[in-house]
Parts: sequence; structure tokens; C-alpha cells
Amino acid sequence: MTIYVNLQEAEQKFPQLFSQVLQGEEIIISVEGQEKARLIPSSPTPKITSDKASEKRIPGIDQGRFFVPDDFDDPLPTELLQAFESET
Repeated sequence: MTIYVNLQEAEQKFPQLFSQVLQGEEIIISVEGQEKARLIPSSPTPKITSDKASEKRIPGIDQGRFFVPDDFDDPLPTELLQAFESET
């Protein structure tokens, strides 16, 4: 659910609004009727439950999905190296 507040209300109720953001709400702050800011929860961190903690990892489950190329650690081409080193 999205909650709309003006700047004055946001300043007065920030702790309450922040608490709502932590619960997954989205807060939009407007100034003179125009949306100026949006408070949203950061990407959720996965919670480890007892079920997840007890699952065993399976070695090699992604075998064959990625190959390291033979030239992985070769020096970069000159033009690419210059692009990284340039101070533009």
C-alpha cells in the first residue's frame, strides 16, 4: 500500500512513517502537491528459518552452468585498459 503525505506531516511523523516502511509500505512525500520523494524498503534480506538452516548444500549442483575462459587472467586490451585508467 502507498501512503501519501506532505512535507510537514512527514517531518512530524517520521518515526511512524519509517516504521511503516520497514513493514513494507511505500511513502510518497509531496511538496505543494507535487511528489518529491519516495521512501521504500530496501531489498529484503532473506530470513534464515530453521528449515533453511537445516537444508544441506549439494556440491556441484551448478556444474556446467559456467565456464571460466582460458584467457580469464590475460591482460586487458590496450584500449580497454586506457578507458579504465583515463581521468575524464
